[in-house]
Amino acid sequence: MIKIIILIPIFNDWESLKKLLHEINENIKNIKDMSFECLIVNDSSTIAQKKITKPKCLKTIKILNMTKNRGHARCNAYGIRYAIENEIFDYLILMDGDGEDRPEEIRNLINQIILIPEMSVVAKRVKRSEGPFFKFMYFTHKLITRIFTGKKIHFGNYSCLTHKDAKKISNEASLWSSYSGTLKKNIKELKEIDSIRGSRYFGPSKMSLVNLIIHSFSIIAVFKIQVLFRSLIIAAILLVLNEYFEFPFYFFIFTLIIFNILILIVSKRENFNELINSQRNLKDINHISH
Repeated sequence: MIKIIILIPIFNDWESLKKLLHEINENIKNIKDMSFECLIVNDSSTIAQKKITKPKCLKTIKILNMTKNRGHARCNAYGIRYAIENEIFDYLILMDGDGEDRPEEIRNLINQIILIPEMSVVAKRVKRSEGPFFKFMYFTHKLITRIFTGKKIHFGNYSCLTHKDAKKISNEASLWSSYSGTLKKNIKELKEIDSIRGSRYFGPSKMSLVNLIIHSFSIIAVFKIQVLFRSLIIAAILLVLNEYFEFPFYFFIFTLIIFNILILIVSKRENFNELINSQRNLKDINHISH
């Protein structure tokens, strides 16, 4: 029997979680020879926890209640480490708890691990549900990431990790800051499925413009050495061009310097000691058996 754990970070979205668990149940109920469990990381929610009922097809649900709010990325990091250190599993599925990671795509993830059991799978975003401004910002993020890291990172948290890959990234300091960047840097081969970004079940998005920029820079910061190297090459090219053309190339060089300083600052979010000691933030665990 193949055991799959579904890891979901939550902050106040209890109504969304209840609906998500129901939708997950509907999409896994006819899958044979696999058992499913759920780990929910409660990021010190300020709204009282709603009564959660365990769906039939989820063997267990554990809610890991954190003492301090540390943010989405760090909940994922702790959840991965908790699963590695405390659970027995074959695969770990990461997904958001607000409905934007569509439960119906779980089957697509599972179909890929059936075809190639030893390879992790990520959900490549081919269509988004947000407005034009967010789509433009996301396109800009992907373009900058590609230019300065050489990597095409078009996936978020929604993915299915083999136990081996989950263990490999669980000790990477960058996991404390960026899951997708860490995965792309450390796991050389990843299968992909096409994924449509869903709409939130309830309420508006909690992702502000500032948080979006920090999120983008956190991914890029995982590759800060490559960013510096490519920036130096671009700066050298601009200096050469400056000798032949009357154009303010020094402005772009200055922008490159500022960009690298910001990337260096954001990279300080990566903290190996906080990662390996993240269990200290665990307050208690709720076991939901019915």
